[in-house]
Amino acid sequence: MNRSLADWLAHCERLHPVTIDLTLDRVTTVRERLGLHFDIPVFTVAGTNGKGSTCAMLEAILLQAGYRVGLYTSPHLVHFEERLRLNGEVVVAERLLPHFEAVEAARGDVALTYFEFTTLAILRCLAAEPLDAVVLEVGLGGRLDAVNVIDTDCAVITSIALDHMDYLGGDREAIGREKAGIMRAGRPVVIGDPQPPASLQAHARDVGADVWQAGVDFRHEGDRQQWSWSGRGRRRNALGYPALRGANQLLNASGVLAALEALRDRLPVPAQAVRNGLAMVQLPGRFQVQPGQPTLVLDVAHNPQAAAVLAVNLDQMGFYPRTHVVLGAMADKDLAGVIAPLLPLVDSWQLCDLPTARAASAGRLAELVSAQRQAALAAGQAVPEAAVSTHASPSAALQHILGHCDPADRIVVFGSFFTVGDVLQQGLPRLGAAHLG
Repeated sequence: MNRSLADWLAHCERLHPVTIDLTLDRVTTVRERLGLHFDIPVFTVAGTNGKGSTCAMLEAILLQAGYRVGLYTSPHLVHFEERLRLNGEVVVAERLLPHFEAVEAARGDVALTYFEFTTLAILRCLAAEPLDAVVLEVGLGGRLDAVNVIDTDCAVITSIALDHMDYLGGDREAIGREKAGIMRAGRPVVIGDPQPPASLQAHARDVGADVWQAGVDFRHEGDRQQWSWSGRGRRRNALGYPALRGANQLLNASGVLAALEALRDRLPVPAQAVRNGLAMVQLPGRFQVQPGQPTLVLDVAHNPQAAAVLAVNLDQMGFYPRTHVVLGAMADKDLAGVIAPLLPLVDSWQLCDLPTARAASAGRLAELVSAQRQAALAAGQAVPEAAVSTHASPSAALQHILGHCDPADRIVVFGSFFTVGDVLQQGLPRLGAAHLG
């Protein structure tokens, strides 16, 4: 066929009438035709927030322990190839092409969604590589996500919060039940949420999974210099903090150590590999701080829980005369809940359109910022006067505010993978703004 990766992705977009059609029937049929399976340990990571960070830390530590590791994560920020890393390196597009061809040949008349088709192609690529471990990030939910056609050896469930409620249910219990679908009988499941919905524990009992619960089966503690972790008969002391920034990363790291401990008979990891992996882990777009003048912060936070964590992390950064926000977001999110935690910190809102039909318009975001600000003032909350501007794209919004801010200020780009991805695709600016006086 001589199709390029771009050709295949365009083909995948045309196969199914809707973007999301939650069922495992189609993808299971094609997986069986492909004979797709893994004989090496598989970690499957689900949750509302913290999945990407958890996957990145698992990968980094296992690589430092000398293992050959494959990582599948989604969505990507700039290039599709970011979704697959082999031994820490982003896959080359040409390496994926035979696997797209194989999925196309196996599917017959099965109309796979874009995510199902691309997931099968990436899983087949992983299965063909000489690897020692695979880390898979769930795209949406868990029970009916395409990744769940692979039986996990260790499930990891991070935080449970309200997101994708049209698909997963209207409360944490319903969402927890969907995430719990990645559990397998007799195999460990690490629950990193310190206050998990009861539905997670109930499903674990129903299927006979081996539960590792944060605060019960493992815990962490620390001071400003170092932290320690303890689990079932094992303790790791004098650990350095993860290179990923943010107060929430220690909770993610604690779950990672629990997952590694749960599979230590198959993948033993020495203490130095843990230290090196945590020190070297990288993940663009997760409280990514770009030093310069002004300081630039990139974060894909796109639901109220993630926005609240972002607000805490920003508040802990130190003093900045003014904070400017570039925000673009999906219309199906709880946008009022995303905006509200940032209101006390923000001096100007640079609101932008995004190149997808799912996005809220910049004008709609402006209306929501105004409404949330009025509600906060009516509730007696201290909220600074904040300028509001609208722009055609995140990069246009960023360029605008770079021309109107002081070098001592801070710019925060957040709200969606599309928002951060657009800024990264244009190339991060050299931050050396002239003082405006």
